[in-house]
Amino acid sequence: MKRNKFIFVPSLFTVLNMFSGFLAILYAMNDLYIQSAWFIILAAIFDSLDGTMARLTKSATEFGVELDSLADVISFGVAPSILVYKFYFHEFGEIGIFLSSLLMIFGAMRLARFNVELVGFDKEFFKGLPIPSSASTVASYIILFYNEETGMPNFEKHALIPMVVALSLLMVSSIKYDTIPKFSLKALKTSPIKFLYFYLGVVLAIITRGKIIFPWFVVFIIFGALRSLFNTFKPVLGLAGTKSTEEDDEFNDFDI
Repeated sequence: MKRNKFIFVPSLFTVLNMFSGFLAILYAMNDLYIQSAWFIILAAIFDSLDGTMARLTKSATEFGVELDSLADVISFGVAPSILVYKFYFHEFGEIGIFLSSLLMIFGAMRLARFNVELVGFDKEFFKGLPIPSSASTVASYIILFYNEETGMPNFEKHALIPMVVALSLLMVSSIKYDTIPKFSLKALKTSPIKFLYFYLGVVLAIITRGKIIFPWFVVFIIFGALRSLFNTFKPVLGLAGTKSTEEDDEFNDFDI
């Protein structure tokens, strides 16, 4: 069998993801919260690119999946946990340690479930909030509301507590969240709303210097929860088996 000469490419991006997570930890430990948050976002970018490279080079392997999970625990589990602890949760002593650890613990559980249930390397959706989305939500929240000179308002600081708990639980939930759509004409034609939401979000994130990232993730997370709720109560409302309208089809195509 001919060896794929590009097999190392996806792992290179995974290593960059891991290294970014390591830098995020170092910056958080030195009270450089904005820099730490940006390195978590950067790790998420590398994480999305390793999967893209694996598909483009046809070099997806079980080794790559396992390495990616280990990198994700560091960048999106340990790093955001240390970030929220150093940023605010340390003020609550042992309770703060416990609350901070939830992102790491539930994130690791979510990755373990993903690896056990993985069938093939291409997926249309994830079960439970992806751990990079959880970490990016926390990081982008700090980027949006924290000022290195004035700090963060008390209300926004307190809101971190329920946010961390909610994100942790969402990671191990059964709510369906979409994977990033492939950048192709076929993907645009198949699910135009989903395609535009993801890639227009990238453009807006650059234009706004990251300020739009947190609202973007909020919409992403809430829409997934509402869609799950709608599908759960659809039989109760007598909508099961009825002919769906064009709008319903568009809604269901957006498999968040």
